[in-house]
Amino acid sequence: MSHRILLADDEVNSLKVISASLRDHQFDVATATSGEEAFSRFQTEHFDLVISDYLMPGINGEKLLEKVKTRSPETPFILLTAYGTIELAVNAMRKGAYTYLTKPVNVDLLESVVRDALGSREPRIDDETPGRHQFLNIIGRSKPMQEVFSLVRRVSKTDANVLILGESGTGKEMVARAIHYTSLRSNNPFIPIDCTTIPAELMESELFGYERGAFTGAMERKIGLIEMAQGGTVFLDEIGDLDYALEKKLLRFLQEKEIRRIGSKENIEVDVRVIAATNRNIEEEVKTGNFRADLYYRLNVITVRMPPLRERKDDILPIANHFLRTLCKKNKKQICGLESDVVQTLKEYDWPGNVRELENLIERAMILCPYDRINLECLPKKLRTLQEKERFDSEELNLPQMEKQIIRKALDKTAWNQSQAATLLGISRKQLRTKMKNLKLLQG
Repeated sequence: MSHRILLADDEVNSLKVISASLRDHQFDVATATSGEEAFSRFQTEHFDLVISDYLMPGINGEKLLEKVKTRSPETPFILLTAYGTIELAVNAMRKGAYTYLTKPVNVDLLESVVRDALGSREPRIDDETPGRHQFLNIIGRSKPMQEVFSLVRRVSKTDANVLILGESGTGKEMVARAIHYTSLRSNNPFIPIDCTTIPAELMESELFGYERGAFTGAMERKIGLIEMAQGGTVFLDEIGDLDYALEKKLLRFLQEKEIRRIGSKENIEVDVRVIAATNRNIEEEVKTGNFRADLYYRLNVITVRMPPLRERKDDILPIANHFLRTLCKKNKKQICGLESDVVQTLKEYDWPGNVRELENLIERAMILCPYDRINLECLPKKLRTLQEKERFDSEELNLPQMEKQIIRKALDKTAWNQSQAATLLGISRKQLRTKMKNLKLLQG
């Protein structure tokens, strides 16, 4: 499958010449005549590389670079400019550009640079690259994840509150970010708040802020996280751990779309979308009275259920390859893939820690691996034991074949002298002849 390239340039002639040249070299090229159009396509389609003119009205090439790198740091970006300066080059490279080329572009040079840039990000492994199975930075070829992607695309175009359910490590925050960054709020803040890391006595002031003098130690006004997200999205991670006393105030904010700083008498209108997530059985928490039913129904307008990794095993290899590629680049290591028995082991393991556990395992294996491919020696003992047990079970199922091989070796060693072979095997000649007959073991 050819690489997909997104080309952005507001000069129509330049767009036609460059895109035609790249297509002649068998690249799949999509074009955009503005930074806004380019970024809109980048949010909803998969591209292996982006090329953009620097000087465009609205979102220029530099701003487009920043937006692309925020969404997908791995995607190579080539900047084109008719106003090349050392300062521009250095600034572009600092922001993550692969390189920059001056216009008018030498199409042969561009083709060479494009191949180099794509080579710098291509996995050197016999893998299954995410390709069209990737939505923003979330990888998922399995049916459950394709259903999640479909729901996210539909939900992101609305302002409905979303509740994301799933075990720890399944990627709930990544889905929340995907909803935000494909929504009309994408240019405004995305504020993640982990309800498990902020002490209960501080949570109200963190969420809603406070006025100077509101309490001892309040030396100046503090803007709360909800107010900071004005026009954007607040992500309340592990909402099931929120202190019960705060649930009523959060409910009021969701109903009235306004907040009041601690120590203030004025209400502040806020336009903020709320996405919440939890690894708990929130419906059971509601039934037992540990979570307010009215808050649950207010948050749960749309439910996104993240499947655990053990239910989406088709995704394990692409995700593992993605982590290996990223970590090798970060740590400047040259590892070209996973041995087949490692791949089999990863697929057989249940992954109680889900994608986060897989990432940690790949990082550990990458650091410890002295070879050019990760083998079983590089895996933790619990996974090696799993594969060794599988091998043992497999050998047991093929015991007759193993017995046949052992007898043949004894016969070969004794030039097929049955008496000597029987002595070598520790059985009688009659037993040997019976086994040879049963196993259809003939000389030659």
